[in-house]
Amino acid sequence: MNKHKVIITQYNPKYAEQTVSMWRVSKELAIGQKEIHSFEDHVHFLNHILAKQYQIELSLINERVVGMIAYNESEINQLYIHIDYQGIGIGKTLLNKAKVQSSGRLSLYTFEINKNAQRFYEKHGFKIIGRGHENEENLPDILYEWISE
Repeated sequence: MNKHKVIITQYNPKYAEQTVSMWRVSKELAIGQKEIHSFEDHVHFLNHILAKQYQIELSLINERVVGMIAYNESEINQLYIHIDYQGIGIGKTLLNKAKVQSSGRLSLYTFEINKNAQRFYEKHGFKIIGRGHENEENLPDILYEWISE
């Protein structure tokens, strides 16, 4: 069996701790600073706030969370890929899922410091439409938009 068989599934709270662990490590690496919220608060946010407002999909390999996306028909709120599984198409698969279910237009914010994310989004058809946004990390960020052809 292919050890990299990726399964995309709807978020289930049984994956909460794994999802938050992956998200925190990926984000810390991307922006170079520690997560400001406690692990417990992060799990609560995922289960009780994010999951109510957005569709959340997970990428799993052998029941291990290797990616997550939270989106609705007009925006992507979160997209994180496990640091050991970046660059193999998981992010693209999740992004395409959001594109297919979108209204034909998606916006998202990414941190200006996160050059990998910028390259990724630009490669997948997103254009910069704004800069600067209040965020808890107090880091400059970029507003991207994708419009379907």
